[in-house]
Amino acid sequence: MKNILLWFLGLFIFETVSGDSCSLGISPLRVVVKYGDPVSVSCVASRPVRVLGWESVIGSSHTQHDQSIQWRVDSLTDWIEEPICYGVFFTAPRQCEEKLNLVLYKKPDSVSISLVNHTSPVVEGREYQLQCEVHNVAPVQYLALHWYRGQTEVYNHSFSELTPATPVQVSSTLLIVPTRGEDGAQYRCEAKLELGAEGPQPPPTETSEVLSINVQYPPNFPSPGEEILDISDGGEAVLNCVAVGNPSPKYTWTSSNLQEVHDQQVLTATTLGPGAYTCTASNILGKKSKEFIIKHKSKGV
Repeated sequence: MKNILLWFLGLFIFETVSGDSCSLGISPLRVVVKYGDPVSVSCVASRPVRVLGWESVIGSSHTQHDQSIQWRVDSLTDWIEEPICYGVFFTAPRQCEEKLNLVLYKKPDSVSISLVNHTSPVVEGREYQLQCEVHNVAPVQYLALHWYRGQTEVYNHSFSELTPATPVQVSSTLLIVPTRGEDGAQYRCEAKLELGAEGPQPPPTETSEVLSINVQYPPNFPSPGEEILDISDGGEAVLNCVAVGNPSPKYTWTSSNLQEVHDQQVLTATTLGPGAYTCTASNILGKKSKEFIIKHKSKGV
């Protein structure tokens, strides 16, 4: 509607006003509508009116002398719709208008999560970037992205600085430096349209699939120090070389008392003479060795 209205009688010129000095009331004041859904809003004049109407791309209407009028749309699909209720009165202020606070929203078509320029597995201690992509969502300024590792939220990202009303694609990134304790950790991202009290409750939400992180790390012994075993004649002891690593370690035993032994985590001391035995656990990321010292003692000592 034009800010200056020329009346056909006498060509009087009136300036449009809005806000507290205007005699128009919109109900509800703020409307949140899902794309394609119907919408209906009332505009009421608090004093006698010549013309009362709605100006909009879809559903424009007006009435003479009636003090209420509705704006109705059976299926709202116009992203740039900005309905305005206007009134032309007999007394000053002669012309008023009020703009409807209208939010048309659409849930994302999909939400996806991936490792940027990499495929699992990842290596302990190195930095990686996870990316969450949200496809075809509107309006993006109401979107909040929540990152989760398992059930714990680790990061969130808002887009309030953006202004497009039409559906867009946006992304968020999360930097991780995985540890061996996070092997198997499950990451996901959740896109939530936080549309305010007038919007649907709970807020419309779309969640990505789960991305499991396989963390590789070199072997490590739970007890890495040297072990000394005092064995009586005929006694039995176990040399336990089990290490933790990903990929699973391979094992090699060396000693001056025996030929090199492969792919065996445990040796039984009853068949071994006194001396030093070294076990090496290795995988593609490194190797770690542990030494066992066997000492024999006579019975009764």
